[in-house]
Amino acid sequence: MLPIDKGMSGRRPQKNICVSLSGWEKVAKAPAVLIVEDEPLVRLGAVRIIEDAEFEVIDVANADEAIRVLESRSDIRVIFTDIQMPGSMDGLKLAHAVRHRWPPIKIVVTSGRELATEQDLPEGGRFFRKPYDPIAVCETLRELVL
Repeated sequence: MLPIDKGMSGRRPQKNICVSLSGWEKVAKAPAVLIVEDEPLVRLGAVRIIEDAEFEVIDVANADEAIRVLESRSDIRVIFTDIQMPGSMDGLKLAHAVRHRWPPIKIVVTSGRELATEQDLPEGGRFFRKPYDPIAVCETLRELVL
């Protein structure tokens, strides 16, 4: 992983791994994606990929934190969660809970250890095996929110 160059503004420069989401600059706010990942470096990588694609990103370390965020914010459009993580539920249980309580939220599940089948995921859920392709993640997120 490359070091973060904070530059003069305190923010790292955008590398735009993914092509910009044209037309969103006219919208008040980019779609919000909630990243749920317990491994800090993996979470940071996902944040970078998804921010570079011009989504608003909220990131948490477990399902319990994710539920608190979802209960307090109505603007989350996609949840991007790892399967294996500590806490009261894993990523698959979280995905099903989100589908049940917040049906409009789109779901993307990831794992480097497990393979999730279509039957494991809530209806409309997507799966990415780690390490995932940043461009494929960006394309999927765009497809889900457009």
